Amino acid sequence: MDGAGASPAKPKKRPREKLTAAIHVVPDNPDKIAPLVAYFPSGFDPSSSLLGGGGSGEARVTVYRHSSSKWSKRLQLVVRPPESGVAFVGSSVSGERTSTEYCSYRLGVLDKESRTLRIVPIARDKIFRLEPRVGSDIADEEHSELVRGELSAKEKADKVRELNLLFGTKRSVTQDKKMQSLRQEDDPNSQEDLDRKIKEVAMYKEDHESTDSHPAHNIPPYNSSATVPKDAYPIEKIILKGEWDYIKDILQLLEAGEKVSPDAYPTFVCNRIHKLGETQDEMEKETLGCIFSYINHLIKFKDQHSADGASSAKNHKTPSILRQKFSTMFSNTESKWLPSEKIDLLISYVLVLTLIADDFRTDPTDVSKDLRMSLVTTRQHFEHLGCKFSRENNVLYAKLPVPLKFPELRRRRRR
Repeated sequence: MDGAGASPAKPKKRPREKLTAAIHVVPDNPDKIAPLVAYFPSGFDPSSSLLGGGGSGEARVTVYRHSSSKWSKRLQLVVRPPESGVAFVGSSVSGERTSTEYCSYRLGVLDKESRTLRIVPIARDKIFRLEPRVGSDIADEEHSELVRGELSAKEKADKVRELNLLFGTKRSVTQDKKMQSLRQEDDPNSQEDLDRKIKEVAMYKEDHESTDSHPAHNIPPYNSSATVPKDAYPIEKIILKGEWDYIKDILQLLEAGEKVSPDAYPTFVCNRIHKLGETQDEMEKETLGCIFSYINHLIKFKDQHSADGASSAKNHKTPSILRQKFSTMFSNTESKWLPSEKIDLLISYVLVLTLIADDFRTDPTDVSKDLRMSLVTTRQHFEHLGCKFSRENNVLYAKLPVPLKFPELRRRRRR
């Protein structure tokens, strides 16, 4: 029984063979693709022939490069085992590749016979993680990952805008909405919407010409049989349905807690901005704010196309839908300046909107200053719209009686 209680002998470790080798570092060559290093987190062995129903043959390896020269460094590695519907896919711009890495990788190739160790760079300085995918054409399925690996400038701007809308200050949100409204003309969808609204303007023009307003009046569409002042000049025929969304700048300024600057808005608007805070009905408040904004755009359009006011309105931005409408209604293609009859028509639109804003009883002093006209000339325009003047507490007011009665055109008798 000798040695019965002795422990089994431990296997002896083989002595490690020391090898002295010369190290050669191979620099990166931009004209040649570097080796791709990948691993299978699923445990699949690419050299095994057990997968795929026991069929024989080696796994097929395919490397895809982005077709654009700008993104030519984007690679995709696809390994297809023989006789299998499963493929393993790794990309240089998705999955694990997008995380931050604090080390770089190189591939070492040791040649014992020549005693040399070659250190070569690997593709994208990354190790590809090959995830299993099921499908017939994995490359097409994963092509979107190559394309969307890096965000475009537009996508980055959209993400910044979303963050600003969620966490930005009221002022920055208001400015962002204003800029977005001005940039909508670059959006194809907005262009389609703009084309549709321009058609509405054309239909409006036809309706205007077919109404009972005589061309000699040169005034906005009206209803001569109206029994209440608000129906005499219908607001829906002056501000079209598709235009209301583009004239909320004053409401947005007030929501952001900012003041309406006299340098950016007419005196008429600045002296009546308090009405928005006094109005309890939200619908009336929104309508009044949009009317103020529309008056501003009309006056600025007149100034931009007039010699005496061009400098004061050179920085004003008019929404594209309104700019198209105003150009169609008031501009003259032969000259930058507005013709006199078109100026009179634009003034009529402004004065009608001031009447609506002041509940059809308005003091013409402020709007005369904004339109750069004397009170006498402004009074003549109001009378041309069917208004009557009365003095109350030493203040002259223009009122709109109904039904409308226009002054008769006087003709001189021949002598």
